[in-house]
Amino acid sequence: MKVRKAVIPAAGLGTRVLPATKAMPKEMLPIVDKPAIQYIVEEAVAAGIEDILIITGRNKEIIEDHFDRNPELEANLAHGGKDKMLADCIDIANLANISYIRQRETKGLGHAISKARSFTGGEPFVVLYGDDVIMGEDPVAAQLIRAYETYGKACVGIKEVSPEAIVKYSSMKVDPLQDNLYNITDMIEKPAPGREFSLFSILGRCLLTPEIYEILDHTAPGAGGEIQLTDAMAVLARTSGMVGVDFTGKRYDMGSKLGVMQAQVETALSHPDIGAEFHAYLKELSRTL
Repeated sequence: MKVRKAVIPAAGLGTRVLPATKAMPKEMLPIVDKPAIQYIVEEAVAAGIEDILIITGRNKEIIEDHFDRNPELEANLAHGGKDKMLADCIDIANLANISYIRQRETKGLGHAISKARSFTGGEPFVVLYGDDVIMGEDPVAAQLIRAYETYGKACVGIKEVSPEAIVKYSSMKVDPLQDNLYNITDMIEKPAPGREFSLFSILGRCLLTPEIYEILDHTAPGAGGEIQLTDAMAVLARTSGMVGVDFTGKRYDMGSKLGVMQAQVETALSHPDIGAEFHAYLKELSRTL
């Protein structure tokens, strides 16, 4: 079955980047001249996704406004002859068919994904975590879709992390399949030191099949007292198996202050408008460090 739909959970509070996120969603933090969530939506669209559901929370209406038309702004740009800016603004509203649903309680990622059941129906769907912007020529969503088309199983984007970091993420039990693909037969969320299966962890992307919803219905709260998507995927891995894709691309954690700055600096260096000047600025600045 063709993968046509994507879900972007964007209901988190962004506490790691306070006070910037006190009144502005972390998904709207800018990376040069685009908010983080626009990069995520563009990745989904580049992978062939047609319909996107963004799961929001309170005080996140600004996300909907960003992907909507703005007649007053557009009229101002048109009157001023700013055709390129006008086209860019209109294109944002036409990226995909985007709909929204609110997660009324912050009960975890698994609880958020369960809200997408009526949207995805009986179809497989890609989940792109709202915290994670991944830059690269080959969209990670597309890499997962290709793996799904080959093996017919749910897939997750994985990378190896440090032993110190694995306790903050999830740990996969893996066996090699081919190239950068792995068979996953078990996983654990935030393993205690020494209890990890491997240093492979899910980082920001997965492709799920409809079976996940029934599993979520019976998933008890786990780490942090929340309904963890990893716990539900672990059941799926043990029963049906999953495919891990050691993806290509550079991931930025937009839920951390360091990740935000890395994304901004590295993207600015390659930006067509300011890249050369910013490169010269950094070289000059480095002489003072």
